[in-house]
Amino acid sequence: MRIRRPGWGILRTVPFKWFDFKGRPYEQRFHNIVTRQGDALIADALLASPTKAKVLSASGYIQVGTGWTGNSAKTNTRCNTPTGSMKALDSGYPALKAAFGSTGDTTLIYRATFAAGALNVNGINEACLLNGNATASNCLAYAQITPVVNVTSSDTLQIQWEITILGQ
Repeated sequence: MRIRRPGWGILRTVPFKWFDFKGRPYEQRFHNIVTRQGDALIADALLASPTKAKVLSASGYIQVGTGWTGNSAKTNTRCNTPTGSMKALDSGYPALKAAFGSTGDTTLIYRATFAAGALNVNGINEACLLNGNATASNCLAYAQITPVVNVTSSDTLQIQWEITILGQ
């Protein structure tokens, strides 16, 4: 089995201040990597009795940070410089991109929404997908965000992460 990291996107509502509209969506797409811990989490999930928590809406979190260093992301276990609080996955995630047997049925989608007021940060340039919010949780995937994202307290930040599994 091989993991392809096609990318993930951020959807953020940017206030449109001139006419005092609620905002307009702004979307960016980035590439991510399944980490070494992520490879082990996938292998563990295929066991008859897994020992690690899966990345589910009840246990999955997305963390953002400002500390991308340019080093190999394969070994990351967290964001280098986390900012704000981790956000739990939205209810119903992960989900398959398409119904079983259809194109897209090998892509898992994870999504977390940071509501307005949850973040007020300039320079977000990294994110990670975790199987918990404790120190002992494991990192399924890590990504560099470029160009950096600035989020004000009036912005809503939604991160949608896609991981495609391909058999070889």
